[in-house]
Amino acid sequence: MAVELSTKVPQAVSGALHEAPRKADRRRWSERELIVLSWLAPLLFALAWEALCRFGGVNPQVMPAPSAVLATAWTLVADGSLFVHLGYSLLRAATGFLIGGGIGFGLGLIVGFSRLAEALLDRSIQMIRAIPFLALLPLVIVWFGVDEAGKIFLVSLGVLFPIYINTVLGIRQVDPKLLEVAKVTGLSLRGRIAKIILPGAMPSILTGVRYALAVAWLALVIAETIATTKGIGFLAMDAREFLQTNVIVLTIVIYAAIGVIADGIARALERRLLAWHPNYAKEEGR
Repeated sequence: MAVELSTKVPQAVSGALHEAPRKADRRRWSERELIVLSWLAPLLFALAWEALCRFGGVNPQVMPAPSAVLATAWTLVADGSLFVHLGYSLLRAATGFLIGGGIGFGLGLIVGFSRLAEALLDRSIQMIRAIPFLALLPLVIVWFGVDEAGKIFLVSLGVLFPIYINTVLGIRQVDPKLLEVAKVTGLSLRGRIAKIILPGAMPSILTGVRYALAVAWLALVIAETIATTKGIGFLAMDAREFLQTNVIVLTIVIYAAIGVIADGIARALERRLLAWHPNYAKEEGR
């Protein structure tokens, strides 16, 4: 009896272990289902918000209903003003991102590869990073006036640091054993950088890009408080003067939508550039 029991228990455990992956496979969600689920919470929030506004739970002067915000958006789209303001903001954000991102990536490469460069540059960069944007506004106005250069400068400054830090971190986290193997096989320095160091650092660099996209819009909101007559930030500030809460909420929704789109582009870039990485490769049936 004991012998029979001792043979059945391992068989039962083995059967359960084989059955678990099958059940997990049955529960695997498709890509379309996961996308629908990701939008479920925002949709439920919008419906609850609309219901509260319609049934008197929220004062529309304090927080307008989503339908009122959509009506305001349609009005601004119809007269073309929304596209003008959005175009100015996107141009400032894109220009600042390219300038700041390029400088941050270049400095990250230099500091990541050289301890001497780290000793010379890193402390100064970290000191500048600790300065709040609002503290820089008076100085930026003195330097650049109220022209576009000051706004692009603030965006570039905000974007620079996330990309710099993540580039340095990515380079420093490359497995030393891979570099030793490359030396043994006679791979040149250029080959080691192109085939081992940069691909190994790419996940961290792209994480910095995603974070920098969010910081770019934060910096732009602050930058567009400087005397300006165009941009989403100006639209919000102008609406505040006339207590147009529907326009203010609309600008917040626009910032959120642009953030989601930008993050989606960054994720697509990750999947493309990191297709070789097991954590980023798109699994079949997922």
